[in-house]
Amino acid sequence: MSIYRIAHLSDPHLPPPPGAFGLRDVFTKRLLSRIAWRKKRKVHRPEVLAALVADLQATAPDHVVISGDLTNFASPVEIATARSWLEGLGAASDHTVSPGNHDALAGVGGPERFAIWSPWLGDTGEASFPQVRVRGPVAIFNLCSAVPTAPHLATGRLGQDQIERLDAALSDPAYASLFRLVVLHHPPHPGAVSKRKRLEDQDALRAVLARHGADLVLHGHAHEALVGSLPGPGGATIPVLGVPSASAKPSRHAPARWHQIEIEPRPEGGHAVRVVARGLSETGTEITELGRFTLGDLAHRPEAA
Repeated sequence: MSIYRIAHLSDPHLPPPPGAFGLRDVFTKRLLSRIAWRKKRKVHRPEVLAALVADLQATAPDHVVISGDLTNFASPVEIATARSWLEGLGAASDHTVSPGNHDALAGVGGPERFAIWSPWLGDTGEASFPQVRVRGPVAIFNLCSAVPTAPHLATGRLGQDQIERLDAALSDPAYASLFRLVVLHHPPHPGAVSKRKRLEDQDALRAVLARHGADLVLHGHAHEALVGSLPGPGGATIPVLGVPSASAKPSRHAPARWHQIEIEPRPEGGHAVRVVARGLSETGTEITELGRFTLGDLAHRPEAA
């Protein structure tokens, strides 16, 4: 049986285009982010992102998952510029985007703020969540934890409606035989990030996953290569995997990295899964293979990969 390959990258933090910061933003949270960007732009480099994407595309994955923070200030011009970047990656049906906190940094509005990205959010043509995309042997449950927050906070929230809809979707027998992949920006397991950056309703999400199960959860946000696990039904363990920023030079955070997740259905049922990690070398001069591990390894290693 053929192997289905999903590429996962996160937090590209695309360079802000002209007009990303306006005069009316002087007294908003965007001002704090603009000040922070003066340092961050030295870390988040477009040439690093371009090299990482080129390396990813050279492997010709079947599907690409991007777990948020395409922008920095969530300004309309940035959202539009991010769409242009997404269009340059290939067909929208081959790419799934889960928005991040920087994509909802300030302003009003719910998921509809991402309407311009709707072809990359799911197959409904709407900016609603969760969305379920079936690709090969995989059902991708795309969530949105991106909400505006107060200054100095980078928390996320799914909300009761999204949690309830996910509960119903994961219980749907149509997906029972598929590899169920859950994607969101914020890590769902305790201790992955500080309190000011955590997923506020992670307990509710974990309760749904404990009830219905999933095969893998992907996230970004931490700018680190993180491995964790969540309890599933009947004593099962759900592995959780996060990647660093896709544009990061070596710094106090991990350098740019992406993961290729190879999913192979077994004739007797279930799936064999291997993860290939690729990213910047220790010298920061080339993209290289960093390691390989199985999904079984992830389930028992609640520490950085």
